[in-house]
Amino acid sequence: MLSKVLDLPPENLIKSISAVPVSKKRHVADFQLSIASVTEDSSRDCLAQDLNLQAQKLAERLKCDAVVSEISAGPGTVNFTIHRELLAKTVLQQVLKDGSEYGVKSELFSTVPRQKAVIEFSSPNIAKKFHIGHLRSTIVGNFIANLKVALGHEVIRINYLGDWGMQFGLLGVGFQRFGNKDKLKSSPLQHLFEVYVQINKAAEDENTKKLAKDFFRKLEEHDEQTLSLWKQFRDFSIEEYIRIYKRLGVDFDEYSGESFYPEKSREVLKMLEDKGLLQKTTTGTGIVDLSEKKDLSSFSTVMRSDGTSLYITRDLAAAIDRMNKHSWDTMIYVTDKSQSNHFQHLFQILKLMGYDWAERCQHVSFGRVQGMKTRRGEVIFLEDVLNEVRSRMLQNMASAKTTKEIEDPMETAEKVGLAALIIQDFRGLLSSDYQFSWDRAFQSRGDTGVFLQYTHARLHSLEQMHGNEHLTDVNVACLQEPDAISVLQHLLRYDEVLYRSSQDLQPKHIVSYLLMLSHLAAVAHKTLPVKGSAPELAQARLCLFQAARSVLTNGMKLLGITPVTQM
Repeated sequence: MLSKVLDLPPENLIKSISAVPVSKKRHVADFQLSIASVTEDSSRDCLAQDLNLQAQKLAERLKCDAVVSEISAGPGTVNFTIHRELLAKTVLQQVLKDGSEYGVKSELFSTVPRQKAVIEFSSPNIAKKFHIGHLRSTIVGNFIANLKVALGHEVIRINYLGDWGMQFGLLGVGFQRFGNKDKLKSSPLQHLFEVYVQINKAAEDENTKKLAKDFFRKLEEHDEQTLSLWKQFRDFSIEEYIRIYKRLGVDFDEYSGESFYPEKSREVLKMLEDKGLLQKTTTGTGIVDLSEKKDLSSFSTVMRSDGTSLYITRDLAAAIDRMNKHSWDTMIYVTDKSQSNHFQHLFQILKLMGYDWAERCQHVSFGRVQGMKTRRGEVIFLEDVLNEVRSRMLQNMASAKTTKEIEDPMETAEKVGLAALIIQDFRGLLSSDYQFSWDRAFQSRGDTGVFLQYTHARLHSLEQMHGNEHLTDVNVACLQEPDAISVLQHLLRYDEVLYRSSQDLQPKHIVSYLLMLSHLAAVAHKTLPVKGSAPELAQARLCLFQAARSVLTNGMKLLGITPVTQM
């Protein structure tokens, strides 16, 4: 009907029609058409009152039919209300039929090409603190990877370790002096960190500095004994990382690192020289001029005066190597925003080298987290955070009156605690800094991960209690109450929320959607009892709650949260 009246092909209207966000205060229509997006002269000067007038005129030309029960004009929009019976039937059938693919199969994604994406995230430095920035990088990178996989893209998850460079000279000397083979095996991250702290105190001394330089030079020259010790540092550390990532529910396809690229970095320097891009300063360092006017007002240092490579040189080598190996369509680096400059330089140099694909590299940056301390003081290792999360949650669960007997309280506490951590982190724009608060994160009411998990567990036990066999031939037409309609309208919007997050890679759209879904489901759970209702009505309500739980599960998993079934 719309495409006839507007004389536009239906596919042009898909992006102009959106589901109306549910309002707690008033009844809203189901869909709205934005007038500005379908008018020819949608230049900026189109006044609000013109748009309102056009909306009114269009609304008058449209007729209700078997699908639409009500049409009205709003500010610059035409609003459509769907026949209630049809709304319930269509939404619930779609959610239960598509299961984990609900929202992803939407027409919104029909024109999006399937791509191969390389995502580099987490990337801690061996022997240094796994600080809270690495935790953010880990959960943000994991979210982006999950979202891309759900949308049908091929994803390669890379952990690019800081496993090379001068600090390994120091670490090697430190280990020879203070190291212990057994401790290295049993808790490598802790032990190497302690050794690194000890040797750093001694590093003021010229002799130690010289020994460290020698150790790293031997590494670069592939001296067998030196390499074997370094390899132990790396292998034991990765083993422990894998164990900790498993607790986070994160895995990687590749553990790469700077150590892969010393030779290839030399090739990069040679390419830069051949292309006339490498310039030497008076002190002998190598730089690349990035300024427009070629006046060195902006440049990047790519080589030390002794001819050795730097971090950015290894990054250049890694980018080129990944393109050769994976021929990806897009490559995303997830790090904190203090590295924005570094990535701008990286992409600029690649472009100057003639790699057009540099355009398809992207840096997703995030802000700093302030105030994350455990009871024992400053956070050094990710494992300390995870243990703290678990113990605080166990304590909360023990003191809550509603806690049931749970099969595995430790595991449940960890999953709920992680949800609390992730939701607090993902609620705002990734680029904003935020003040971390344990108390706020662990509130059981309000907009927290604990509340999401609690809602999920409640809906799950409702299904268990009333038989969760696949509901067939349910008469959902009886779902007419405002609280039921609100849940249905909200489920209708899920694909748009996924689409927004897929466009800007921000998890906050999904987070606020799921929190709202949980609030609406909690209200409906109170006002629309399953127990004690007539069988037909009970079945229909159960079907509604099942759909809400299904979408809640899907969204939580995208964010990297494992939904719990008991709490």
